[in-house]
Amino acid sequence: MRFVHIMKISLLVVGKTDEDYLNKGTGIYTSRLAHYIKFSIIEIQPPRSLKLLSPPQLKEAEGKLLLRYFAESDYVVLLDEHGKLPTSVEFAGMLQKHMNAGIRHLMFVVGGAFGFSEEVYNAAQAKLSLSPMTFSHQMIRLFFTEQLYRAFTILKNEPYHNS
Repeated sequence: MRFVHIMKISLLVVGKTDEDYLNKGTGIYTSRLAHYIKFSIIEIQPPRSLKLLSPPQLKEAEGKLLLRYFAESDYVVLLDEHGKLPTSVEFAGMLQKHMNAGIRHLMFVVGGAFGFSEEVYNAAQAKLSLSPMTFSHQMIRLFFTEQLYRAFTILKNEPYHNS
């Protein structure tokens, strides 16, 4: 059975990943996801004055950059340490629910090192945590793309996920 979908999923991130092993791993799952859904990673350049800003100023500056990418019709989910902590099966169910609801663009967002501004929190519809542990913002890309791929294999009942 092939998915009937028009939903697009994006991962919006601040900055680039300079580690080859992370880029390679993320690329593997991104290419696998093409079989299921239109997926993209959008990297935005951090503020130029990065080193001159205090953490609160940096959150505000990054927040303004992130907000430029949010469309009114997007369903925005922040990857945040205080978000809902689903299992892989629950995450797959959440994706299916959004597809069934006719969401056209599901956007997951990774903030900078100091998190999100209040404006970004207010613009989002949900928060999701990948773990109670803290990971580098570069690693989150790999972990998220793997979990997204796993979710689609769960939905298609394919033999990737063992429960």
